[in-house]
Amino acid sequence: MGGLEQLKEWVEESSNIVFFGGAGVSTESGIPDFRSVDGLYNQQYDYPPETIISHSFYKKHPEEFFRFYKDRMVFTGAKPNAAHRVLARWEEEGKLRAVVTQNIDGLHQAAGSREVMELHGSIHRNYCTRCGRFYGLEEILAMDGVPRCGCGGTIKPDVVLYEEGLDQGILQKAVSYIRHADMLIIGGTSLVVYPAAGLVNYYQGNKLVIVNKSVTPVDNQADLVVTGKIGEVFSKLMEE
Repeated sequence: MGGLEQLKEWVEESSNIVFFGGAGVSTESGIPDFRSVDGLYNQQYDYPPETIISHSFYKKHPEEFFRFYKDRMVFTGAKPNAAHRVLARWEEEGKLRAVVTQNIDGLHQAAGSREVMELHGSIHRNYCTRCGRFYGLEEILAMDGVPRCGCGGTIKPDVVLYEEGLDQGILQKAVSYIRHADMLIIGGTSLVVYPAAGLVNYYQGNKLVIVNKSVTPVDNQADLVVTGKIGEVFSKLMEE
């Protein structure tokens, strides 16, 4: 796993790291990327995942949407892995300023991270679309079919579906953190989903690090590329 020593050195020197992560950060916690379609998937669903988690599908086929959502996007037993824990520790040590994530599972916060920009929202926040009442995840999972509020409105998870825009306030904060970072580590993301992938372009420093299992479109811009699973790479960083 080349580049580890260099990465370790940069982390030790830095006091303004920003981490930008995607689905690969959570797969080691047992959360599959919902886009990965297996044989079981084809038996259970008549539509591709990208179709099901679009706003128009949610409006048109709410029962099918929630069946998919609860089955493929919510994993209550998942625990933070080494990557989540290391990032939380770096924040505590004053090295890391913020985590920017495309994930909706809340595992960064479960590991102790405080400054987390959730670009695509969170399964832990749910709101009635009629009266705005807040519901936690457990309440939603306890309801059969389409979750309904006491007022009769549909309860929608606070997650960004296809065709929906990102929260501009969160996006602006993420841009600001990335723009001012002395080191940007990108992990567990193929960097193909926009607008999130475009955030990399705001980084102005000279310590752009990519940690990913496969090649990304930004590898040629990076100052350091470490190939591997992010949890494994980060746990090695902690070995003395």
